[in-house]
Amino acid sequence: MTRVLALLFATLTLLAGVGHAQAQDFGGFFDSRDIFGGGPNFRGGGGSSPIPRQTVSFASNYAPGTIYINTAERRLYLVVGNGQALRYGIGVGRDGFRWSGTHRITAKKEWPSWTPPSQMLARRPDLPRHMKGGIDNPLGARAMYLGSTLYRIHGSNEPETIGQAVSSGCFRMTNDDVTDLYSRVSVGTPVIVKN
Repeated sequence: MTRVLALLFATLTLLAGVGHAQAQDFGGFFDSRDIFGGGPNFRGGGGSSPIPRQTVSFASNYAPGTIYINTAERRLYLVVGNGQALRYGIGVGRDGFRWSGTHRITAKKEWPSWTPPSQMLARRPDLPRHMKGGIDNPLGARAMYLGSTLYRIHGSNEPETIGQAVSSGCFRMTNDDVTDLYSRVSVGTPVIVKN
């Protein structure tokens, strides 16, 4: 019996050490999911990203407040200055739908409604013609519209798609991350997209 208790104690001590190492590796991101089957690659509900948001070094000449999107990395950076940026995981356009360019945020909407563009309806006639905003809406909790394009930075009700190339050219974020970004930017924010 003593041996079993000693083995159990050693296992719990080891798990606590692993959780501590993960907390350091991910800039302080840590909760009980790190030990009980989750952590930074957790793909469960609750809107948490499989790629945690974090502050990173970011050497650039971009002004603070600029959004820089690297589609190859599947990351969005919000430049905060002093050589740093907030980095978010994103879903990007699948093959044939990726693009690059410079735009500005021209509108912001909370729980936006969605009307699929005619190009999308031609590919997917099964889609609804209009969908009210809400938790089941594919635009998620927030949307930031990019110039006069059909593209947006928006939330998603499918957090498992973050880090994937799945969209028709928009940039998907978890609802938690898009809400955070939405609160930090304004209409007129420059958005630079690189492949």
